[in-house]
Amino acid sequence: MLDLNDISLFVQVARHGSFAEAGRRLGLPPNTVSRRIQQLEQRLGVRLMQRSTRKLALTSAGQAFHQRCAGAVDGLLEAGQELLGGNPQPSGQVRVAATADFFDFFPMEWVAEFLAAHPQVQVDFVLSDAQVDLIAERIDIAFRGGTLADSGYVGRQLPGAGSGGLVASPAYLAARGAPLTLQDLARHDCVIPTRPGGRAGWRLTGPDGREEEVLVAGRFSGNTAQALRRATLAGLGVALLPPALIRLDLEAGKLAPVLPQYQRSGQGLNLLYPSRKHLPLAVSAFIELVMAKLTAPGETPR
Repeated sequence: MLDLNDISLFVQVARHGSFAEAGRRLGLPPNTVSRRIQQLEQRLGVRLMQRSTRKLALTSAGQAFHQRCAGAVDGLLEAGQELLGGNPQPSGQVRVAATADFFDFFPMEWVAEFLAAHPQVQVDFVLSDAQVDLIAERIDIAFRGGTLADSGYVGRQLPGAGSGGLVASPAYLAARGAPLTLQDLARHDCVIPTRPGGRAGWRLTGPDGREEEVLVAGRFSGNTAQALRRATLAGLGVALLPPALIRLDLEAGKLAPVLPQYQRSGQGLNLLYPSRKHLPLAVSAFIELVMAKLTAPGETPR
């Protein structure tokens, strides 16, 4: 018969990535934690974790077991906290994975506001353009662009980030004229991500639902979305940018839509998290902040 305490202990070890850290948080010696996890593996008849001198990593069986039981364990802990404390407050660490240029469109002031509202919460950002394994890296929330693969995680598309649109500054359009067709972009200066050869292929969906591609080039390229936005504001060409980055610029008239009937669908920004139910209060609170900020009028990066 499985011991619920051992299952709860396994969830904590998986979340914190080490016997020592889980033991520190639970008031148990690391060797006791290790022994109880071994006992759980023996009862289940599978290896849940790969151990090395430097880190722990969940096996495929361990990942599946964690996904099935983490939400239930968190739910039981929250229920106990509600009975003991009446009104539990978000606490603990929230680990967030995002792209290297994440803070180009997500103002640090929003994080400061969140931490001020929840003094018992810590936020740890893991910034990399590589896609991390949420379970192995103990990630609570990940921001990912594009179409999500069926990973077993929970995916949630951010408001206003479902597609990308073509924009340019009024000054550029006044000087060069507005392109009338998608293929006209090949004769315009375009602000593009850094690419070998200085050219990029843009695939967009037209009003009839068909995808078209145009090969574009320009005199300015950059490796962050914020650099491309600022170059576009400076009149250096036409750019394909995510709506969450340029919403305020469009509202203020600093940028103007170009060929608005074309959109880059499926390239928006998504929230991804491992557990489908009973998220820790701190994680739920951070998700609520993100959804509120990216939905509220005028709440757009500078």
